[in-house]
Amino acid sequence: MDIAGKTAIVTGGASGLGLGTVELYAAKGANVAIFDLNEEAGQAVADRLGDKVAYFNVDVADEASVQTAIDATVDRFGALHIVNNYAGIGPACKTYGSKGPHPIDLYMKIVMINQVGTFNVARLAAEKMAQNEPVNEDGSRGVIINTASVAAYEGQIGQVAYSATKGAIVGMTLPMARELAPYGIRVNTIAPGLIHTPLFDSIEESYYKSLEASTVYPKRLGRPAEIAKLSLHIVDNDYINGEVIRMDAAVRMQPK
Repeated sequence: MDIAGKTAIVTGGASGLGLGTVELYAAKGANVAIFDLNEEAGQAVADRLGDKVAYFNVDVADEASVQTAIDATVDRFGALHIVNNYAGIGPACKTYGSKGPHPIDLYMKIVMINQVGTFNVARLAAEKMAQNEPVNEDGSRGVIINTASVAAYEGQIGQVAYSATKGAIVGMTLPMARELAPYGIRVNTIAPGLIHTPLFDSIEESYYKSLEASTVYPKRLGRPAEIAKLSLHIVDNDYINGEVIRMDAAVRMQPK
């Protein structure tokens, strides 16, 4: 699918991985809707990038919030072709530790945002995509790109809830791709490793260097722009479907 002139939703698009994707998509001629709860940051991105980018205040785990924003996106840009689900959280907490059992409300919050939120946006977006006319000879109508993590495979201590949600996103990739294939909608997942988001700007230099050292090659953290480039290629290449693609410099995370 040629991204020029198409419309994309990017959840978590006000910062980090989502922001990198918003910027690249807009530069390549796409219309982009940012779904994010950070109104100040999201609106600032939309203002900076111009009329082809819009911001919507969206709680991805809330059905009405997502439906309203998807409808508004289609009203503004005429259609919906691409979704990138980046919105997520990952507070550290052990199953049991010095502070007692993992609080169930915290576990459920992580599940609702990461897992349910991803599915919620995907299912409602698919409804709109299925209404599109095919855009190429393959009959392509849409592309959904979800975001997992290497934690789906090598969850570290304190990541039990986060890893569970990212494993769920890995697990939904193939069945979702199979279910949406009759409508010309592809589904893929990116599983990033250590990517330099704003979160890393606040950590101690020694810890940052140890993270860099854990990668195999290149010996550095990844960049949001590199995730965005992979996403753009997935949109462009119709033969990538039902795949989970690790992008991690060959890192394999240790217990802690």
